[in-house]
Amino acid sequence: MSNKGLEAKSIMDETPNIINDADKPFISDNSKEINNKRVDINVLKARAKEIQDKENLKNTIVIIFFLTTLCVLGVYFSI
Repeated sequence: MSNKGLEAKSIMDETPNIINDADKPFISDNSKEINNKRVDINVLKARAKEIQDKENLKNTIVIIFFLTTLCVLGVYFSI
């Protein structure tokens, strides 16, 4: 049985100085602009309400279409 993977010897005389990028604070020119932007909650609520109203209208149209189709088929098959 060979131990090729265990032949390497590592000698560490001192502790390595490893600096991670996560330890450094992220500072850029764009970060100042991003922090200054404020979002109004009423604008977000209005936008969400518009999207929900559009979805409700689409759902209502689909339901009316299926009910109309069901009624037409019921009349057709009853004759």
